[in-house]
Amino acid sequence: MSSLRMPQSLTNRLGVETGEAVLRYELMEEQAASLGRAGKKVEAALAALREHPGGEGRGEALRTAADAVWSFLVQREAMGLRDRAYIVAHYGVPREVLNRLGGR
Repeated sequence: MSSLRMPQSLTNRLGVETGEAVLRYELMEEQAASLGRAGKKVEAALAALREHPGGEGRGEALRTAADAVWSFLVQREAMGLRDRAYIVAHYGVPREVLNRLGGR
């Protein structure tokens, strides 16, 4: 009994999943999930910062927010997403957090 194999030209054109394609998809899926978790941390940290308009706990909330935003931006840049202005506007990152990052 002989086995039949689809011609390689058709395999590529039809998008038949190869091991590499499956791995690439899973990596992209994990990157997206990880970026989503980092975005949620930014949202939570900025909400906590808004809850401390001044006084006790403000410094810690500011440090936590700056760390979360910095980690999120670094992760995005590692994925090739470099539009910081969009993130600042979308999440409403306050100037004092950006100052901690060295942003202008």
